[in-house]
Amino acid sequence: MEKNPCDQIKHGEEEKHLTTKLGGLKTLAFVISTETFEKVASFGLHANMILYLINEYHMSNAKGASVLFLWSAISNFMPILGAFLSDSFLGRFRVIALGTFVSLLGMSLLWLTAALPQATPPQCNGLATESCASPKAAQLALLFSSLALMSTGAGGIRPCALAFGADQLYNPSNPENKRVLQSFFNWYYVSVGLSLMVSITVIVYIQDAAGWVIGFGVPAGLMFLSTVMFLLGSPLYIKLMPDKSLFTSFAQVMVAAWQNKHLALPPMESDPGIWYYHKGSKLIAPTQKLRFLNKACMIGNPEKDIDMDGRAINPWNLCTVKQVEELKALIKVLPIWSSGIMIAVSISQHSFQVLQARVMDRHLIPGGLKIPAGSFGVFAMITLTIWVATYDQIIVPLLSKFTKRSRGFSLKERMGIGLAISCVAMAVAAMVESKRRATAIR
Repeated sequence: MEKNPCDQIKHGEEEKHLTTKLGGLKTLAFVISTETFEKVASFGLHANMILYLINEYHMSNAKGASVLFLWSAISNFMPILGAFLSDSFLGRFRVIALGTFVSLLGMSLLWLTAALPQATPPQCNGLATESCASPKAAQLALLFSSLALMSTGAGGIRPCALAFGADQLYNPSNPENKRVLQSFFNWYYVSVGLSLMVSITVIVYIQDAAGWVIGFGVPAGLMFLSTVMFLLGSPLYIKLMPDKSLFTSFAQVMVAAWQNKHLALPPMESDPGIWYYHKGSKLIAPTQKLRFLNKACMIGNPEKDIDMDGRAINPWNLCTVKQVEELKALIKVLPIWSSGIMIAVSISQHSFQVLQARVMDRHLIPGGLKIPAGSFGVFAMITLTIWVATYDQIIVPLLSKFTKRSRGFSLKERMGIGLAISCVAMAVAAMVESKRRATAIR
C-alpha cells in the first residue's frame, strides 16, 4: 500500500521537532557535572595514594611508586580502548555510562580496603616498614582490583566526555554554533581546572585530617553523584551511534596501499583532475606528501573497483581520498606527540614529590597551617594559571611587536620552549634532591 505524502511530511516534521528537543545547552549541566565529579574523585585519590600504600600496606617507597606509576600508565592507556569501543561499536553515551559505573565500583572497593580491618595487614605500631607484616595475596588482589576498575572506568569517561558534550551542541545550520561550542570548551576546561584544584586540596586535607575511611568515602560518594547526574540527563541527550571507526579506516588505507603497490603514481607536476581517484568527499585528489599512501585511493580498474552508485566494491582494496588524508594527518602529528613522551614521564613522578614533601617543614608560618604533602601539586597549577594569564595579556602584545605575528611565538616555538624549560626544571629538581639527600645523611 502506497504511503500518503502528507503523512510522510507530517512524520518528518514530528521527527524534526523531536530532534530539536534533544541536546542543547540544557544538557551541559549534566555533562560538565559528570566530568567534574569524576575528576575530583579520581585525582583526589591519586594525590595521597603513595602514603596509603606505605602506611597501610607496608610497601617500600620504591615499590609503592612502581605500583602507582603502573596504575597511571594503565589509566592513560585505557582511553585508547574506550575511544575504539565508542567510535566502533557502542557509541559515546554507552561508553561513558559504563565508565562511570565501573569507576564507582572501583572506588567502592578501594573504600572497603580502608573500612574493613581484614583488608589490610596489621598495624606496625611504630616499627619500621621493613619489620611490618607484608600484605597477603587476597589483600593485594582486592587493592589491585579496585585500581584496575578505576583505570577501566577512566578509559570510558575521559576520551568521550568532551566529544559527547560537543555532540549536544552540534548544529551546522546555526551560524552562532561555533561561538556556542567555543564557550562550551572554555567552561569545560574551567570546570576541569577547578575540579583538579579541589581534588588536590580539599580531598587530600580530608584524608589527612579524617583518615582513610572518610577520605576514600568522599570520592566514592562524588563518583556516585557523577553517575546519577549523567543518567538523569539520559532522556535529553543526543545519542549518536558510530558509523565507522577511524582505526578500521586507517587499517583499510594501509592494506589498500599495499594491495595497489603495483600502480604507478602520477607525476607530481601533473593535473590531479585527470587521474582516477576515489573521491567520496569534496577532496578531489590527495596531497603530494606521503605519496606512497595515495595508491590506496587510486582506481586501477573502474569496472572491478566501483559499483553502480560510485562506491568502492571492496573498501580494503580501494579507499577514499578523505580516508588517505586522515591517515596522513595522524602520521604528521606523531612527531609532535612523541616529543611529549619524556615530559609526560617527568610529570607522572607525582609520588616522588609527595615523598619529598613528607619530610619537609610544610608550615606556611611557624605554628600555622600545615600543607598536606599530597597538596603540593597545587603550586604547579597556580603557576600555570598565572603564567597563562600573564603570557596572554602581557607577553604576547610585547612579542608581537618583534615577531610581527599576532600570537607572538608560533605553536611549535612555544612547545620547544616549554620542553627546554622542563629539561631545566628536571635538572634543578635533581640538584635539589642531591642536596636534600646529602643533608639527610649528615
